[in-house]
Amino acid sequence: MQNMTEVGINRSGIVVAEDGGEKMMENTTLTKPSRGDETLIGKIRAEYAMVADPVGTLPEPQQEGMSALLMDKLGERLAFERAGTRLYDALLVKVKAEKSTGIPIKDVQHIREEEAMHFSLVGAAIQSLGGDPTAQTPCADVAGVEGMGLMQVLTDPKTTLAQALHAILIAEMTDNAAWPELIELTGQVGNEDLVQRFTKAMENEQEHLEKVQEWYRIATVSAFNL
Repeated sequence: MQNMTEVGINRSGIVVAEDGGEKMMENTTLTKPSRGDETLIGKIRAEYAMVADPVGTLPEPQQEGMSALLMDKLGERLAFERAGTRLYDALLVKVKAEKSTGIPIKDVQHIREEEAMHFSLVGAAIQSLGGDPTAQTPCADVAGVEGMGLMQVLTDPKTTLAQALHAILIAEMTDNAAWPELIELTGQVGNEDLVQRFTKAMENEQEHLEKVQEWYRIATVSAFNL
């Protein structure tokens, strides 16, 4: 796997192609482009947002208030932890392909297993509250879409290890922000057992973030051969 960020034949900038750049700028005079901004398209988006159906609905049994919000957020966490497990599966491929990184494969594997454990934990929590972990809640739907871009980065054979770790870092930062929210909601419905279990998961995620930040630093420095 190519892990170095090199200087190559990159002609995407206007500075390296002065003649072409000048011709392109001449075209703006000939076509008289709009001098407006995104106000009009923003107005149209707002109009659509006012009449659009929601992303989805919560599954049966019907719940209200904080219990309904908790079930939606549990679905979100379930979807994200599943995606997280798959992201680490893809990261393992990158690490194994570039063995000189100094990133221990066993540590990556350990985090992957903890992500899978968190997935199982949230699934069991949904069941204990009378929900169906196979049902996709609205927030779970959104989380799935969010994870697609990160997965594309990890599975692209052209991306470097540093670039892959940057995507993992985004996922871990999101994970670390989400667990405190879930703990607060669980506490408000009075389920102290889940609060304790989720607190342990949050502590795991904090450790994950610290490790990934260090791995990203190492990989980035290595990629620029400093």
